[in-house]
Amino acid sequence: MASKIEFIEFLCEVLSPLGEVRYRKMMGDYVIYVNEKCVITACDNTAYIKKLDVIAPLMADAETGHPYEGAKECYILDLSNPRKAREIISILWEALPFPKKRKK
Repeated sequence: MASKIEFIEFLCEVLSPLGEVRYRKMMGDYVIYVNEKCVITACDNTAYIKKLDVIAPLMADAETGHPYEGAKECYILDLSNPRKAREIISILWEALPFPKKRKK
């Protein structure tokens, strides 16, 4: 079951204080970008984020899961506390690289 556009727009609204937020449909679900870095994979109305050491203390009690078959295990971002979600995404953003430019 694909994510509903209302969920994607809610995610973008929660993250909007962090800067430019956009989404892109990918294989039936969505990825969310903040300031041109991919920070969330949204599948089945669930926000998945990479398991990185920099956010491990904040995500110690978080659920984990796989956004799609064959994907690495990810943290599931709890959106019930938007301020904490933004803090986590902000720290994650700092640790993630910008996407590489494709050669034409």
